[in-house]
Amino acid sequence: MSLGSLTTRLRFHLLPVLVWLGAVACVVMLFSRRAQRFEVLGMARGQVRQIAANCTGRLTDLRVELFEHVDAGQTVAVINTVLDNESIVEAELKSQLDAAIAEIEHLTAQLVPTQEALMAEKADREINLAVEMRRFLADAEQTRLQILTLKAQIASDRILLTDLASEVNITEALLKEEAVAPYELQKAKVQYDSLAKKIQENENMLAQAEEDLGQARQRADEFVEHQLVHPSVDSALEVIRKEARVQEKLVHGLLEQLEALKTQREIELKAPFAGVVISIQGQANQAIFHRPGEGVIRRAGEVVRAGDSILAVAETAPSEIVAYVSEAQLGFVKETTPVEIVKRRPPEQKARCQVDYVGPALELIPEQLWLNPTVPQWGRPIVIRIPEGLELIAGEVVGIRTL
Repeated sequence: MSLGSLTTRLRFHLLPVLVWLGAVACVVMLFSRRAQRFEVLGMARGQVRQIAANCTGRLTDLRVELFEHVDAGQTVAVINTVLDNESIVEAELKSQLDAAIAEIEHLTAQLVPTQEALMAEKADREINLAVEMRRFLADAEQTRLQILTLKAQIASDRILLTDLASEVNITEALLKEEAVAPYELQKAKVQYDSLAKKIQENENMLAQAEEDLGQARQRADEFVEHQLVHPSVDSALEVIRKEARVQEKLVHGLLEQLEALKTQREIELKAPFAGVVISIQGQANQAIFHRPGEGVIRRAGEVVRAGDSILAVAETAPSEIVAYVSEAQLGFVKETTPVEIVKRRPPEQKARCQVDYVGPALELIPEQLWLNPTVPQWGRPIVIRIPEGLELIAGEVVGIRTL
């Protein structure tokens, strides 16, 4: 065989080898470029809001349970304020109200000697009808002062009745938790019913007194049309009238202040948006997973301070994915970097989108995303909006890789 033919045959056999080596080099290069694409784990996240007490008080009513669905604006808890300064103000108002009641009783006692004086002057009156007029006026004033006394007493009892109602509610909540004996609830209800009955009786007496006052004034008006009031008697009664009007205005003002104070006692906490009640949060936007009933929300009857978390509400559907890239992957990601989201649970889904935001610093990665549960990891957070059609639940882990 000649050298030329040998060289030709050698070239013929080397050509496929060279082609194969070129293909291998291309594959290696493609795999090398593919290896440069980072792949990390991300976690679907929805909006989470903690419902916290805005003042110090007692949690009297918790109207939701763990994992219960709530609507925007729905009342989830009620706090009865027990601030020290409020108690001091209430005590001062009650003290002033008691003083006003005492003054009314004093004015009532002054009417007795006035009536006796009027009766003693009966023999000196030239006209018996004038004496009758004085009696009408005294009866009307006495009835009016009796009405003021009853109003003040009813107002004071209603304040106490509100406190007893709160005590009954709290005792019922504690009884459900077996923190008190049934006797305590029965005792509280008996006190509440007794005071309510007393208020009802005083209101009936007040209605009767107002009716009597109207009749007395009508008789006095009819009498005035025919007879003149004796000047000295009218002057004596006018002094009591003025003092009574002063006390009447004072009682009216105190009742308004106490009513305003009572309306500020009950504070309702509402859900900021529609969602599901979850555990109290330990870190922002990350739920702490507890077993159901394992101290995840506060209970009725507990005293809470201003700023204390009571429960948390999470959106039903997540709106974004948060992932963390390591230091070695920082050069492969920035805002608008195209990525692919892979949902790993059945049915498997993939979606293409882009990085929306990149965090400014490295942060501690949530424990659910650690490769080794015992070794903490740090990374730079990125945020990706969940594209339409990708069905995820809050807290679900997905795979993310660049395109």
